[in-house]
Amino acid sequence: MSMERWRPGRGLTPWRPLEEMDELRRRFEDLWSSWPTLGRFKTMEWVPAIDVYEKDNKYMVKAEVPGMKEEDVDVSVVGDRLTIKGEKKAESEVKEENYYRSERSYGSFFRSIDLPSDADPSKIEANYDDGVLEVAIAKTAAVKPKKVKVSAKKQSKSTK
Repeated sequence: MSMERWRPGRGLTPWRPLEEMDELRRRFEDLWSSWPTLGRFKTMEWVPAIDVYEKDNKYMVKAEVPGMKEEDVDVSVVGDRLTIKGEKKAESEVKEENYYRSERSYGSFFRSIDLPSDADPSKIEANYDDGVLEVAIAKTAAVKPKKVKVSAKKQSKSTK
């Protein structure tokens, strides 16, 4: 007689311990991958938050890059793609009489954005202030809509 396990909604099923161990392993992997800061089992990746919006005659891209210096951030355009990349470095060291603590964290990021067809890649400005990178991309003049006034001719009653 084989052992059977009762599962709600499924009824009795044969007990397969290796399959259950595999399922348990998958659940733990899902748990660790959803919490990258738990333990030191997974490397932490940092990607800055960005906002992309349209303002007046230009497109704006804002990226939050706190704790970085402007020389650590690189903005480039190749074709119709804007790329923001950089490297974050932080070191902390405390020497006391009873203990010593040293922490280092390094990481690089890479964000790439496709530019709209009316963006002018030759007219881009980037400013960095207080942990926020702001990139302004001008729109091309040829694509701007031109207002055309519509006038109507009055018909005379004799032509009807």
